[in-house]
Amino acid sequence: MASGGHAIRGSRVGAGPMGETERGEAAPRVKVSYWCANGHETAPSFSVGEDVEAPVHWDCPQCGYPAGMDPVNPPSPVRNEPYKTHLAYVKERRSEEDGAALLAEALEALHTRRGRVAS
Repeated sequence: MASGGHAIRGSRVGAGPMGETERGEAAPRVKVSYWCANGHETAPSFSVGEDVEAPVHWDCPQCGYPAGMDPVNPPSPVRNEPYKTHLAYVKERRSEEDGAALLAEALEALHTRRGRVAS
């Protein structure tokens, strides 16, 4: 059965000649290998040029650790400090005795405002 002339034969998204003549010349590239502390190797490619340098460190796509160009001595993983609460920061600046004195002072002021005598 005829399709009525509406068929687009032999073409789809991405179809067609994909030669260098249509896209132009590819820029010269160089692959640089990076290794992380877990031994993963990553080799991204970078453009070659006088003003272009490959970065010294690269993030490993497998584990997220920093990777370097030396496979024997990869950079050590970044140590993330755990989240500290406000109370943890206060305890770093004040001793237990200072905290107890401040608490007593605040309770006395509260009782005074409410009209009660601190006991």
